[in-house]
Order: sequence, then C-alpha cells, then structure tokens
Amino acid sequence: MNRRNFLKTSGLAAMAANALDATPAARSVSDRARVTVVMDESTGRLDRNLLGQFAEHLGACVYGGMWVGTDSSIPNTNGLRNDTIAALKRIHAPIIRWPGGCFADIYHWRNGIGPRSKRPTTWNLWWGREESNAFGTDEYMEYCRLSGASPYVCVNVGSGSVREAVEWMEYCNSNHPTTIARERTANGHDKPYNVTYWSVGNENWGCGGAFTPEDYADRYARYVNYLARAAEGVKVEFVACGNGGGDWNQRFFETLLRRPAGRGILQSVRQLSIHHYFGDGAAVDFSDHDYYGLLAQVANLEEILRRVIGTIDEFKAPNAPPAGIALDEWGVWHPVPGQGPDALLQPNTLRDALLAAVTLNSLNGFGSRVSMACIAQVFNVLQSMAFTRGAQMVLTPTYYVFDLFQPHMDAKGLKTVVESPAYNVKEEKTSISRNYLSVSASLDESKKQVCLTLVNQHLTEALEVETELAGGAGATGAALRQLTSASVHDQNTFDRPNVVLPSAEKRVSVSGRRFTQMVPAHSVQALVLDLA
Repeated sequence: MNRRNFLKTSGLAAMAANALDATPAARSVSDRARVTVVMDESTGRLDRNLLGQFAEHLGACVYGGMWVGTDSSIPNTNGLRNDTIAALKRIHAPIIRWPGGCFADIYHWRNGIGPRSKRPTTWNLWWGREESNAFGTDEYMEYCRLSGASPYVCVNVGSGSVREAVEWMEYCNSNHPTTIARERTANGHDKPYNVTYWSVGNENWGCGGAFTPEDYADRYARYVNYLARAAEGVKVEFVACGNGGGDWNQRFFETLLRRPAGRGILQSVRQLSIHHYFGDGAAVDFSDHDYYGLLAQVANLEEILRRVIGTIDEFKAPNAPPAGIALDEWGVWHPVPGQGPDALLQPNTLRDALLAAVTLNSLNGFGSRVSMACIAQVFNVLQSMAFTRGAQMVLTPTYYVFDLFQPHMDAKGLKTVVESPAYNVKEEKTSISRNYLSVSASLDESKKQVCLTLVNQHLTEALEVETELAGGAGATGAALRQLTSASVHDQNTFDRPNVVLPSAEKRVSVSGRRFTQMVPAHSVQALVLDLA
C-alpha cells in the first residue's frame, strides 16, 4: 500500500477520577475516552460461531497441524494431534470449516474414506502439493468431536456433481439402512454425524468455477433442491456463496427469484458467505504507518457488511428472518509463498492480534446480522491459532484474543456509544478516521454479567476510559484480563514461545453504573462485570 500520513485528532472533556486499574502512563485530556453501554438496547444474540475456525488442505494446516498419523511419536488419538485439539478445546472453538477454501472445489470426498492404505494419492491443483487423503471425512468429524467444535462442510460445486454432494450428506447424516450409510458403519462410525452447516461451494466467482452469479444461482438451486430432501429431518443450514464487491449478491438473488418456487429457494439461503483479507506492509518489520494502515482497514470490512446487509434486506420475504452473513474466511494475509508444505506460513505479531480484536469487536457491533466468522486458518497458515513443528506447538497472540472473547459467545449484544480520540489514515484519494478505542459489549443474562472487550490501538499512549452502564443494573465487581507486550512487533516463536501472553485474571473493584479504567497502549482488555 501507499505511504500514509497520520494525524491525531483532539480528545474529550475531563472525566471522573476513581481509576479502576491504574497503569503508569502520561495523561492528558486527549488521552481520555468515554463508553456508554446501552443496557436496554440489544443488537441481537452474538452467535458463538463468530469465533469459528477454518481448515484447508494447504501448507501444514491439516498435515502437521491436525493429522500426524497413527504411527507418529507425536501424542495423538487415532492419528489426530492431541495438543492442537486441546488448544481448540480450551477456547471452546465453536465450528471448523473444511475442506476449503479453493481446495473444496477440487475435493472428492470418496477419496478420503475407507482404509487409508487403499486411498488414492492425488495432486492438490490449487496449492501445489501431494494429497494423501489420509485426513478425510471420518478423521475430520472425529477431530471436531474431540475438540468440541461443530463441523461445517464445504461442498464441491466447481468440479463436483449434485449426486456426489447428496451422497456425501447421506454418508454424514443418514440413519437409513442404505449402502452408503452401511459404508460409514463399516468404516467404524455407526451413528450419523448430523452435520448442520453445509456451504454450497466456495468463491464460485473465482477458484470455485469462475461462474457468473446467474450460473451459480442455477447450480445452487439444483444442489439445494436435492440436499434439502437428503437431509430428511436433520436440521441443516445452507450457506450460499456471496461476494463482498460488485453486484454478485444482487444478481444471485434476482436469478433465484426468477426460478419456479424461487421464493422458497431464496429462503433456503440461511447464510451468505463473504470473504475478506487484510494486509499492509511486512509481517514483522512494518512501519508505524503500516501498523495504523492495517487497523484502519476494518472500516472497509464494515462498509462491505453494511452493503451486504442492505442487499439481503432488499430480498427478504415479509415476516421471514433475514439471512445471516457468514464471514467464513477472514484474517491478515502477509506476503508469503503460496505453495508447497510450508505454504502461507506467516509470522503472527501483536499487531495481528490487535487487528483480530478490532475485527471481532466490529462483528459484535453488527449483532445477529453476522452469524458466523471463520478466521483463516486454524494452524500454520495465514493468521493461525498455533504453529507446529515436530512435537512442538506455539500459540500465537491471535489465539489469546480468541481466548479473551469467549464470554461473548451466545450472549446478548448490547449497543455501545464510544467517544474517543482518533487517528486519520490518508491515502492518495481517500482518508479514513478511526477511534483509537474499539469496544463491544454483551450481556449474559443467566450469569448476570456484562462482558466488555476494549482495544486501545494507540501505539504509545494509554487511554483513560470512563464507562457508563445506562438503562440497567449497576456493577458490583469485575474480573479483568489483558493482552499486550512491549512492542507491537512482538511474536511467539519456537525459540521464544511466551513473549506475548495474556495476564492472569484478577478481580478489580467496580461499583455502580460509572467507573474509569486505564487501557494501556496497543492492548486488548476483557472486562467481565458482575451485575447487581
């Protein structure tokens, strides 16, 4: 990207003292912010799937990250890597999208079932590597079961067929004594997997077949016509391929409506898939300009989401719930090689973690309109949760952000109003102004708790934040966790795995509806408030 200029705008009026957690920092009027949590105004349920993961047969994501083989000396369960399973279980990873990505539209599921010694070796056309098919449907389902995640299957539309997709659903979900269901039993899995989430293709405007939206709509209608019948009583949700740019979504919906029973087919789209990647500067040796430039790109995602929501609402049937948005590929994509066993293996710094936190806060702000988000990718590829090398595993700063955001899962999103000093990102033709402070809030009614996640994006200065709980009960206490490090360039490596770690949870004294706290520079805080 082009070099940018940054200007810090003026701050706010002076605020109440009574600091919740004093952090040594230079204070001035411009270093203060204000958050109002509107307790009686909900944005809808924050779906737990917003903290979803994505696994593709790419680089060492699956082979090395999830599968090591039954004869490996690395601790495993039936060939599935124990430490990465435990890592996902710890953060209650809600969903794992598989097998792609671009790989999904060249993947033929029958290659990956049955005795592994008899499975064919194929070539991964998109990512330039041999595919052993050792990790297939049953291994994936077992990995999901062990980690506690729900499976999310992406169907091959680009090079597959309706029959292939229907038989895959039969293999996964059927309880009838059919040949395919008996085949699953013979492979050691008598009970159906009851997979709920099915994506009808991946990026079908590009690597998934280079279709026009009209062509894809016709294929989507054909696939869903049969897949819906094959579900036979099992609850399934279909995710259609959308696009964050151009008029793809509009033309897709219009084409569905022109078909016989078009309104019914349109209503089968329970979620619309959108992908979005961020990038600015090098992965580690980035400038201050690159730092702010990357974080400011969340504004572009927000504009895309607003536009997609508008299109969804335009085609929503009266008295029917709108389709949700599945941001089922997102994350930072730094300039790294794209093929082979180490494909897209990139460093993961505190800057990347802050970007993840700001993005998740933004998604929470859309409430129930965004129904799923899967970061790319879960292990060893792009903005991953962990790196593996032999028997070693290193958790990334981004992993710890997902840990801090757990209290938002399935909670009621709350409206927030933020007043904050801001920074401006100026390019040749555009200028973006963003608050230094990013916030989202949710209410867990069963626990009588409010979770606030706050990100101070300022490189060098702490923010004193006054928070008001408006229109509801006050707080009686709180628990605080925090993620930061000496530098936004810091990362966890195999040689230094514990550079960026979250603080231990500590109790802090909070009372009433208004309090102040210090949020250090370049940090993420999760504050869980107990309500009266």
